[in-house]
Amino acid sequence: MLILKTTAAVAALAWASLATAQTSAPKESDLPVVVTSGEAIVKRAPDRAFVSISAESRAKTSREAQKSNADAMTAVLAKLKAAGLAGDAIQTTNYDIQPEFDYNNGKQTLRDYVARNAIEVRVDDLPKLGDILDLAVGAGATSVAGVRFELKDRTGAEREALQKAVEDARARANAAAAGAGLKVERIVRIEEQRATLMPPPRPVAMRNMAMAESAPTPVVAGDLEIRATVTLTAAIR
Repeated sequence: MLILKTTAAVAALAWASLATAQTSAPKESDLPVVVTSGEAIVKRAPDRAFVSISAESRAKTSREAQKSNADAMTAVLAKLKAAGLAGDAIQTTNYDIQPEFDYNNGKQTLRDYVARNAIEVRVDDLPKLGDILDLAVGAGATSVAGVRFELKDRTGAEREALQKAVEDARARANAAAAGAGLKVERIVRIEEQRATLMPPPRPVAMRNMAMAESAPTPVVAGDLEIRATVTLTAAIR
């Protein structure tokens, strides 16, 4: 008889525990969620620029074209280094020698050979950018493809934009929850929407020697916009 009473007591305790579990508050993992997006833009004045400079030479033979081009680019590099550019601030991006032909009545005739040598130059002292362009053109460069402005500490600006984007998404989540008479219990997930976007190069007009000697090339950097976008998921109660 004692065994029966004990068994009955255990069964009653188990039933009471089950009933309590069924009527208790839901776990945080079972709470409804709200999903919001946040965006932020951080503006910074650029403190670095990249510019593509090239020299092009033509001659009747490939050897002559190569030599003429080598002489021109050597002069350009000498001027750039004399202006204080570090060795790691100059990088060759392209070099080729190609024949050029004339076509007449379906007949192909060799006209000459063209040699091209292109370099990318990093300028860390922006006030000198106009002078750098003028030096390159004056030394024999035949093309300046464009200028791309950048930040030395782009990572810091990106992290600041990311932080502000999360704050924006959190504020939106709070507003959405309040509108439903609820509140944000905790943040469940934050996803960054990364997009690799390079700022477009800004064209720089070529100038002849007379212009280069009369006035330096004006360059206006403006501001860079660093954007960040996130998606935030928050549990609400």
